[in-house]
Amino acid sequence: MNTSEYVSGIINDIRERKMQALREYSQKFDGYSGDFLVTEEEINESEKAIPYSDIKVIEETYKRIYENHVKQMQYNNFSFKNSSMYGIIYRPINRIGEYIPGAKPLPSTVLMISAPAKIAGVRDIIITSAPVNGKINPYILYIAKFLGIREIYKIGGIQAIAAMAYGIGMKRVDKIFGPGNLYVNEAKRQVYGDVGIDGLYGPSEICVLADETANMEYLISDLRSQLEHGKTSRSWIVTNNKKIANAISDENIEVKIFDTIQECIDCVNDIAPEHLEILTKNPLDIVDKIENAGAIYIGEYTPVPSCDYFTGVNHLLPTGKTSRFSSVLTVTDFMKKISFAYNSRNDFMENRYLGIRLAEIEGMPLHKNSMEVRK
Repeated sequence: MNTSEYVSGIINDIRERKMQALREYSQKFDGYSGDFLVTEEEINESEKAIPYSDIKVIEETYKRIYENHVKQMQYNNFSFKNSSMYGIIYRPINRIGEYIPGAKPLPSTVLMISAPAKIAGVRDIIITSAPVNGKINPYILYIAKFLGIREIYKIGGIQAIAAMAYGIGMKRVDKIFGPGNLYVNEAKRQVYGDVGIDGLYGPSEICVLADETANMEYLISDLRSQLEHGKTSRSWIVTNNKKIANAISDENIEVKIFDTIQECIDCVNDIAPEHLEILTKNPLDIVDKIENAGAIYIGEYTPVPSCDYFTGVNHLLPTGKTSRFSSVLTVTDFMKKISFAYNSRNDFMENRYLGIRLAEIEGMPLHKNSMEVRK
């Protein structure tokens, strides 16, 4: 049985048997089948498990993320012509679900998803996370409390995605956000269409484009940092300097060496990495030539982890070459665009001949009549 069949079997079983199946899979995978909804008491208790200094770190980090993302907010825009009005109306998604890994908890991801969601005006935000010994990580719970999120479920894995998508044990969501393993990604792929998803996030990636000016200690430290996410993470060094290439002894780091910086740039665009660090003499000259990357980090004081945590830019990024056609998570991912049109009578009567002729070309007589019948 392949991954797709395995995941679809679980999703279909949960859709059919609902809560009974949800409890069975939660017990099987997470060792938990109690009440899924986290209580107010559990949420309030989380603060006691966190040092005050960490609470201040959380608050300051959220502030930085919020300040960075609030500039992305989109507002209704209209154009006016001959007393007619056309444009785009922006509306927040009503209800979203955050999938936050629990076995290796990522509380920073709660901040990264929740900040733009709140800026967009999302009404309902829920969190699902796999329990460990029947409990959700206190940092996740405290951040939820800090952000005013009260609907948190002790559910992980495939079963969490199915529960959010089909309203098993909770009200269904409109869109699911958050990273996960191979099975979670496949579950998100399969429920897409019934609900929206932010993307399919694969193993973490870092690519460093470096020339002879790069600090080797910084460079190697950065390349290794993303390998910390797991065995399937990928790390590339792309350089035109043999000394740098020969200094890389870690077999988990892929070395790409070329004669010119332009060849290095071409290689980076082919890799289309999640994270790209540029450690060269004139890094800003290179930025304009980068077409495919989830995020670009410039200079030796912008390592990937700084942007994973405290700079305020989002760390939910496209992986696996998908930066060729997809983008970093932003406020607009939590919004819908609705087309708006108002024709004045004079404008309609003057220009309807265009629509009438196009309807004739396309063989749509009822479309044509809809425009001709108006006086």
